[in-house]
Amino acid sequence: MDSFERGRYRRAASGITALAHLLGVLAILLVLVWLLHFREGIYYDSGNPDRVFNVHPFLMVFGFVFFAGEAIMAYKTVSADRKVQKFMHMVLHFIAIVLGIVGLCAAFKYHNMLSVKHMTSLHSWIGMGTICFYILQWLFGFSVFWLPSATNSTRIRALPWHICGGRALLYMAIVSALTGLMRKESLQQLGWSGELRLINFTGLAILLFGIAVDFSISLAHYV
Repeated sequence: MDSFERGRYRRAASGITALAHLLGVLAILLVLVWLLHFREGIYYDSGNPDRVFNVHPFLMVFGFVFFAGEAIMAYKTVSADRKVQKFMHMVLHFIAIVLGIVGLCAAFKYHNMLSVKHMTSLHSWIGMGTICFYILQWLFGFSVFWLPSATNSTRIRALPWHICGGRALLYMAIVSALTGLMRKESLQQLGWSGELRLINFTGLAILLFGIAVDFSISLAHYV
């Protein structure tokens, strides 16, 4: 590939990466407006079950979806030494796992406060599966690509599976977030209200963030 083609892909990748960052921040801001303005705020140790629950959507968007996307882009789009890229990739994914687990605990705590059964919806099944496979993916990546015990041939064979798994898990996290928003809409019976429109725009921002992340790292292969 000549320098002109490489330059064209580099500009496209950097532009879409910037767009992905903006869409991720937009999704977080929309979630905050929704929870603070319409849903009474966010507080894990509150005696109000709704405020406890609100920790769940916030951390799943900010702590899980956003950091997962940022971790993927950090490895492919940040100009740095390969070890620095790998370290940031690993750390951002680890932050996503920790915050995702706290968000999951908030949902279980909310159910316990209301004496509601756990794991009864499609959203909960997808979300739990995503968390579990995400942890396994992180452990796999850490053991194969970070620890010095793995051979180069093992890393070469494992790399395509790790990349495909990471992209699949990002979309699983997005599907989990969107089904969670849809479930909240159906349970609250919001009608065509300002809150419903805000939730819809939040879902669109989350989806577009995932698409932009995918485009960003795909174009980065040609840089």
